Amino acid sequence: MIRILRIDHIVLRSARVETLVDFYCDVLGCTVERTLSPETGLTQLRAGSALIDIVAVDSELGRQGGAAPQKTGNNLDHFCLHIDVIGESELRSWLQKHGVITSEFHTRYGGTGFGPSLYIQDPDGNTVELRIEGTAEGV
Repeated sequence: MIRILRIDHIVLRSARVETLVDFYCDVLGCTVERTLSPETGLTQLRAGSALIDIVAVDSELGRQGGAAPQKTGNNLDHFCLHIDVIGESELRSWLQKHGVITSEFHTRYGGTGFGPSLYIQDPDGNTVELRIEGTAEGV
């Protein structure tokens, strides 16, 4: 029997790799783990215990997936990043400082049960759920 432990990685295809790398590193706190050749077109970001792979759509890997994602044709519905405890107002302030629009906080069910989360969009329009660990003040 297979028992899934956590998300290992996700892959986002983009025509704006640098913009996405900047967003995930500068706003959400990821770090660049490795970058393959421009011909291959893969940048891997560390996101806690998982990776977010960003693939240039005009690269060797990217061309295998077809056209670039657009507002009416993204590669996925959303993915969820489990983040450390932070207050709702602190998280909103951080995101607004970076020009990121947020949804309202709601209690949602995920891999560790119920918890507070909100939705944002990355520069390519991919929806990212930010789920707070435990219970934060004001959430």
